[in-house]
Amino acid sequence: MLAQQVGQALALRNWVAVTAESCTGGGVSAAITDIAGSSAWFDRAFVTYSNEAKQEMLGVSGETLAEYGAVSEAVVAEMAAGALVHSRGHISVAISGIAGPGGGSEEKPVGTVCFGWADHTGKLKVETCLFAGDRQEVRQQAVDKALSGLIALMAQS
Repeated sequence: MLAQQVGQALALRNWVAVTAESCTGGGVSAAITDIAGSSAWFDRAFVTYSNEAKQEMLGVSGETLAEYGAVSEAVVAEMAAGALVHSRGHISVAISGIAGPGGGSEEKPVGTVCFGWADHTGKLKVETCLFAGDRQEVRQQAVDKALSGLIALMAQS
């Protein structure tokens, strides 16, 4: 189970994780907190569904949102950084996407999900994926990608 692997990797480093979620609506933090003992390595989750929440809770710039849109690598980079600033976390993951069934465009179709992973040493990785399936399938794939990205970033430390 990915969340268990995240917990083991965090515990090894004595690190704490934090999430900043939009389209997953807390799904990553739910997967993490399903693991017994996760309070030792999980601090908090920011569910920032609206642009206002992204700005108020995470410090995402209004200019970045206006220029790139909420579903963008620029925004998830700021979300991931902001989650670290506003928590006791050592590593964060941020997710913003279009789970559907509506809301997509030619440029950003349904299933487009942007991810940002950051850690307290200054590492930052962003990635955009296009997932297939219905709303629930897109969201589950996003949760899995978010967790595997945390593992990958920690492997670089």
